[in-house]
Amino acid sequence: MAHVTGIILGAGLSRRLGRPKQTLPLGDTTLLGWVVREAESSSLDRVVLVTADEIATTRAEVVPPDGRDPSCTATSLRSGLAAAGETDAVLLLLGDMPGVDAALVDTVRAEWEAARPWALATEYDDARGHPLVFSAEAVSALRAAQGRKVAWRLLESQPERVATVRVARPLPRDVDTWEDYEAVLAELAP
Repeated sequence: MAHVTGIILGAGLSRRLGRPKQTLPLGDTTLLGWVVREAESSSLDRVVLVTADEIATTRAEVVPPDGRDPSCTATSLRSGLAAAGETDAVLLLLGDMPGVDAALVDTVRAEWEAARPWALATEYDDARGHPLVFSAEAVSALRAAQGRKVAWRLLESQPERVATVRVARPLPRDVDTWEDYEAVLAELAP
């Protein structure tokens, strides 16, 4: 069985929302807490959470984002990859996408493990999205990437090396606006 480490990117500055979305209430926890709980409940061997916030976890290792530009996806990703260490693959999760539950994480992990492609993207009914999985072979390219949306740019640069897992449901909403947050509240914590 492969060793798969989950990396949750939860260090964004929430510029579009206007306040730290990680701390928004969701059910009995916060938006970020919900994502962490689902990752911790999954079959992932390890969970690394990149955040500048204090958060209680049961098994996730919390690491701060790189201080050079904590709002940059690439620097947060590099912090997560450094903490992940040696692993067969990393599974990337977004701290503002609580609709990615433990069952979905397990499905994506199992699909990656069955074929062990260089990378794997999740294909929903309406779009591609997270979680994304990168094999150990792809991690050096992730570490070298700069700027925003580095994982997506890497997938687009080598499409012949990217497998997909089809999931029969809509892409989970990520929280970027108040409307997104209200929709997530109505769906997950009515």
